[in-house]
Amino acid sequence: MTGSLMVEPFGKECSGSVRVPGSKSISNRALILSALSSGETILKGLLRSEDVNLMIEALVKLGLKVEECENDTTLKVKGCKGILPVNREKIFVGNAGTIARFLTALLAAQQDGHYELDGTEAMRERPMGELLTFLRNNGANFIFKRNEGCFPFVMETQGLTGALRKIDATQSSQVLSAILMIAPFLDHDFDLSFEGGTVSVPFVNITIEMMKTFCGSNAFSSSFSSDTVSVRCMGYRKDNFTFEVEPDATAASYFLTLPLVVKGKCFLRGVHKEMLQGDAAYLNILKAIGGEIEEKEDGTLAKFSTSPMGGEFNFNDISDTFLSLAAISPLLTSPLTISGIAHTRKQETDRVSAMASELRKLGQAVEENQDSLRITPNLNKLRSLAAEGLEVDTYKDHRIAMSFGILGSHDLIGNGASWLEIKDPNCCAKTFPSFFKQLNQLRRNPND
Repeated sequence: MTGSLMVEPFGKECSGSVRVPGSKSISNRALILSALSSGETILKGLLRSEDVNLMIEALVKLGLKVEECENDTTLKVKGCKGILPVNREKIFVGNAGTIARFLTALLAAQQDGHYELDGTEAMRERPMGELLTFLRNNGANFIFKRNEGCFPFVMETQGLTGALRKIDATQSSQVLSAILMIAPFLDHDFDLSFEGGTVSVPFVNITIEMMKTFCGSNAFSSSFSSDTVSVRCMGYRKDNFTFEVEPDATAASYFLTLPLVVKGKCFLRGVHKEMLQGDAAYLNILKAIGGEIEEKEDGTLAKFSTSPMGGEFNFNDISDTFLSLAAISPLLTSPLTISGIAHTRKQETDRVSAMASELRKLGQAVEENQDSLRITPNLNKLRSLAAEGLEVDTYKDHRIAMSFGILGSHDLIGNGASWLEIKDPNCCAKTFPSFFKQLNQLRRNPND
């Protein structure tokens, strides 16, 4: 699959099941926490995608022992208590914010380190200044090769002092997670303030809960408010243990939305409302627009038996899923307003602007503000334009490709003919390499 992909509509209602890959957010946190531990950690259900593979490659280059067990989604990591064996290395972070922030913080805690870091052109434009300023004020030295506060740069490290405990987290909650995970290097009782609050709060909660698990029997406590987070962490576990990675809740959002588009139902194995990942709250939005959500012991069933409506929704805490709903908005029966998404302008691409542009190409009326989109659906206009064929630019953004892949599954013309072309579908390799393959399996076997 290269260049572009014509999405084939479903000829029948969906009645299948899917198990999505492991969570990227949890996978990359688990790899860092495994390195910070002393024993061997077996990670089960690990996502194998571009972002996670880059993290594994980086840790191996830095001297960590990582080996596959059973299959490529089960890895054994021999911890080094966070003291990396290699202190001179060149690291490529791709366009992965979790690697860029989590690994940079861990490297800054090393003694006598000299590291050269770079990423893609898109990563060179993503916000790193807040984290780098914090690390510099606590002892790390940076030499920027292009723009101040951005990739590429050279890091010279002599450990961190923990003297400054204030950071700007308004652009990304990943800076909080990055610092929290290395908290034992700074102080066993560590508090961090972030005036102005942060975005995507559930991701910080994921970090705190995972830190607790990786502390094991060691003392751990935490508190988290609107502008302060504190952890008491006496160090990570020394014993060998197994950690299971949850299915990716954001990846699940595409297939949970599918019944809205093709009718019928779809069962997501291993997905529940009560997960570490805050994006599981997307289930509540599907219910609000008319979906029926049924939680079972082994997963969640989503189905639509009525026409879906629009509404007003704040996606600040679950912003990775806003594209899942926005992309299928032409099929809604009333306007849709999505807010709380300003920070997504600085992710893989400017997601707010990209979504607005692509929906307008599909004949939809879109009001774009810094923090929101208001979409007035026009299915007739979409159908008229589709007669000649339509294409969606993905901006090298996996979430745009997958979201519109779901929309294209709708039999818009009524004869099963493909009408929507997805450019650069391979960008899904970042987090979900098999997305279009799994979508096709559901299409071929709608009643598995």
